[in-house]
Amino acid sequence: MSDNGCGFPAPGLHSFLFKPIFEVGGFEFNKVMLLALLTTLVVITFFYAAFGKAKVVPGKLQMAAEAGYDFVRRGIVYETMGKKDGEKYVPLMVSLFFFIWIMNIWSVIPLTQFPVSSIFAYPVVLAVIVYFIWVPLTFKKHGFVGGWKNITGYDNSLGPIKWLVSFIEFFSNLLVRPFTHAVRLFANMFAGHLMLVMFTVASWYLLNSFLIPAAGVSFVMTMAMILFELFVQAVQAYVFVLLACSYIQGALAKQH
Repeated sequence: MSDNGCGFPAPGLHSFLFKPIFEVGGFEFNKVMLLALLTTLVVITFFYAAFGKAKVVPGKLQMAAEAGYDFVRRGIVYETMGKKDGEKYVPLMVSLFFFIWIMNIWSVIPLTQFPVSSIFAYPVVLAVIVYFIWVPLTFKKHGFVGGWKNITGYDNSLGPIKWLVSFIEFFSNLLVRPFTHAVRLFANMFAGHLMLVMFTVASWYLLNSFLIPAAGVSFVMTMAMILFELFVQAVQAYVFVLLACSYIQGALAKQH
C-alpha cells in the first residue's frame, strides 16, 4: 500500500532519484550518469560507423547520418546564422542535437525508461557551454565597448530610457537567457516523464483491481503519451539548438 492508503503509488520526486550503481571515493555513479555515458557512446559510434569509411554511394546507415547532419546544418544552422557564419558551428550543433535527442529518447526505451534531460544538471551544463561560446564571441567580434553595447542593446536614440532598456537587456541576456535555455529542455522532459510514469503505473494498478475497463483506457493513454513524447523529444532538441544558433548569431550581429 502507498502512503495515501489507496494502494496507488503516485509518481513524484522519488521517481527522479536513483541509488548509486557503485561508489568510488565518495563519488556515486548512478543510472542517470550511465545513460548519459551511453548517450555519448551511441552518438560517437553512430557517426563513426556512418562516416568512418564514407562511400561515394552511401549505404543505409550513411544515408541516415547524412540526412540527420544535413537537417541540422541546413534546417537550423544555415536558416539561423547563414552559411558563411554558420558553417564552422555545424559540428557543434549536430553534436548537441543528437546528444540531447538520445538523452530524451531513453524515456521510452524498455528497461532504461528515463530521460536524462529531466535531471536539471544536464541541461544546465549544455546551456553553460553555449553561454561560454556566445559571450566571449560577442567581445571578440565587437571589442570591449561594442560587446557591452551588443549585450545591453545600448542605443542613444532611445533617449532617457536607454539606461533602463540597457539594464533590462543586460539582466535578460546574461542572467535570464542561460537559465531559460536550460529550463525549457528540463521542464518538458520532467513533466513528460511524470505523465508517462503516472499512466503506466495507473494501468498496472487498475488492471489488478475491479476497474479493468479503466485499465484499458489508461493503457491507450500511455501509448498516446509515448507517441507524443517521441515528438516532444525531437522538438526539444531542435529548440535547444535553434536557440543556441540564435544566441551565436546575435553575438555576431552588428546590433543586438
